[in-house]
Amino acid sequence: MQGRVAPQEQLQWDDVRLFLALCRARTVGSAAKSLGVDASTASRRLVLLERALAVKLFERGRDGISATKAAEDLLPLAEEMESVATRFAHASEGLERAAEGLVRVTCPADVAEVVLVPMLGELRKRHPALRVELVPAEAVLDLTRGEADIALRTVRPVRGDLVVTRLTSARWVLAGAPRLVRRMGTLRAFRDAPWVGWGARYAGIAAARWLATHAADVEPLFRSDSLRVQIAALTAGVGVALVPEPSLVHYGLRPVKLGASLR
Repeated sequence: MQGRVAPQEQLQWDDVRLFLALCRARTVGSAAKSLGVDASTASRRLVLLERALAVKLFERGRDGISATKAAEDLLPLAEEMESVATRFAHASEGLERAAEGLVRVTCPADVAEVVLVPMLGELRKRHPALRVELVPAEAVLDLTRGEADIALRTVRPVRGDLVVTRLTSARWVLAGAPRLVRRMGTLRAFRDAPWVGWGARYAGIAAARWLATHAADVEPLFRSDSLRVQIAALTAGVGVALVPEPSLVHYGLRPVKLGASLR
């Protein structure tokens, strides 16, 4: 003799949603429409639900369906489940909005100083329970190994299961200290300027590649793998370098005036 299948083994939330829709709509077609399925699918699912519960839930008639005594007894419990599911959904939305705990962010020191640090005050107002650990570094930390949670990078990562979003774009501008820029006047050839450049370690980044391509005969008189150190050299009047445009005002630098052949 084949026994009845225990309801808890097969009953799912979608079954309860169907049951509620049928109780409220009174026709299979209307219930199906409210659930976004066709009437035949709703009817088939109702048959399976009644079979799983081993009880008749609705009487079928020419004017539609009507709830049985069993369905009327189950309705308050189904509505309670619906209420719990709704509260669960609202609570989960609240969790997404409530940012809290420690977030480790890595980015170049220049980006940290010019972009992120000025935003911390507003971030604190919006999410007072959030704590930020900022790791300013040119080196690319591995997010997949938990070395950081968020990375702001000037190059797109080529490996790792990461969510990548382009936030903005910025031009790199040839710049230097105001006194040096005035003394140089209009630059006619790149080799005529005292350059600050990147070391071999970061020869593949955009600014270093641009210099190697467009000013192949330039030999920088000072190199550093830290953009922040390069900017310190620029503010001291050591030379000129390619700098992200937003950094010029922040560090008091001026763009170099280029001759027509260099534009």
